[in-house]
Amino acid sequence: MHRKVGTQILRYLAAALAVGVITFVYFRWLHVNPTTVGFTFLLLILIVSAVWGLRYSIFLAILSTLAYNYFFLPPLLRFTIADPQNWVALLAFLFTAMVASELSERARREAAESNRRRREVERLYGFSQQLLVSENIFELLNAIPKFIVDTFGLKGAAMFLDKKQETYYFDLASQSLLPADQLKAVSTRGEPILDREHGLSFMPMRMGVRTVGSIGLSGCELSRETIEAIGSLTATAIERASTAEKLTKTEAARESDRLRSVLLDSVTHEFRTPLTAIKASAETLLSGAELDTSQRHDLLQVINEESDRLNRLVGEAAEVVQLDSQQLEFDFQPRQLREAVDAALNQARAALQNHPVTTEIPPNLPVVRMDVARITEVLVQLLDNAARYSPPDTPIHITAELRDREVTTSVADHGPGIDDFEQEMIFEKFYRGRTQRMTIQGTGMGLAIARAIIELHGGKIGVTSQVGRGSVFYFSLPVA
Repeated sequence: MHRKVGTQILRYLAAALAVGVITFVYFRWLHVNPTTVGFTFLLLILIVSAVWGLRYSIFLAILSTLAYNYFFLPPLLRFTIADPQNWVALLAFLFTAMVASELSERARREAAESNRRRREVERLYGFSQQLLVSENIFELLNAIPKFIVDTFGLKGAAMFLDKKQETYYFDLASQSLLPADQLKAVSTRGEPILDREHGLSFMPMRMGVRTVGSIGLSGCELSRETIEAIGSLTATAIERASTAEKLTKTEAARESDRLRSVLLDSVTHEFRTPLTAIKASAETLLSGAELDTSQRHDLLQVINEESDRLNRLVGEAAEVVQLDSQQLEFDFQPRQLREAVDAALNQARAALQNHPVTTEIPPNLPVVRMDVARITEVLVQLLDNAARYSPPDTPIHITAELRDREVTTSVADHGPGIDDFEQEMIFEKFYRGRTQRMTIQGTGMGLAIARAIIELHGGKIGVTSQVGRGSVFYFSLPVA
């Protein structure tokens, strides 16, 4: 307040000093006719009116009239006028100065109002863009008061929703300035409250003619139209996010039903082959047929292997369901990648018996934050695929290296390779390569499970491949 008064006094003194300078220059040095002096004063008045406002230009007009009369209209150095024509000139000067000041002030006000509205429109646009950022209704409701404060430069903001009967605040100070009872009352009545003296504004949020809540703003100098626009944009964003969330849940439920159906069909189809082999082997053993030791061993081996396959199929199916419902638990610990590689090689020993395996894992690799059992499962899946899709006796290579604060592990084979357009699709549930789906058994769940596990570790998984040359499956894990 004191600073504002000081600024006003300085402007009055500057205006008086400007009149003094013009008077001194024309009276002492440049001896020109009174008309030139009058136009100079008039130009000064217009400039002051355009820059500082009407009150300063009126003060300047009166002061200029007095100086014009005293120094430039005969008799000089007296506040009297001898020639009646000079009375007309003096009054015309004063009237012209007043009118010009008023017109200049009006133009200045309109320009200032236009700039203010332009800035508010720009801020409203920025605010609407922020409202589109989040599709999560919970995050959006908590973020809206902050968006309002940051965008419009306010001290505080609050929002009340009728449907939830909850109030959301920017900060603790906003709770005392914008009480929940007041917000609820404004929402119920549907009438705004604009307390310009204290910088408080309460505005109902409307969707058409329907009131969905209210907003409260502190430190607010925005126009009523802008505050109404903030309320309307907020209500629209909330309704949009709520509708999107409902549609997402509906789509998720529909996708879950489809997944169950596809999962059941896939597992049912894959169950038939091992069940048929187990049934045939068991019937042969129970039939009483004369079998030598090696034959009995082969049949028991079939039963054992196919039982393991059934167990793996059931495990994959259960794991897919758990991953989709986000119910799978992880035990994250800082561990060496070598632990998972060794465990995977041990578990995949039977699948790798016809393939030489080489490993290149530097001993100084940093530890990574991982669930050893889950990463082992990913490696077993990659090794099993490499063994199944590669010709017998072709080597499989396992490498690991540090890249940009991530440990990248690769499994390379010499199989048939994967087409470019299939390299992303093979990580989708139940998808299997076009050329192998009829010749090699599988459900198409393994790589989808592997990708989900790696992504839940905060890593990435992918493949590079050349048809006829082989494939390299790789995944990266952040350093602990």
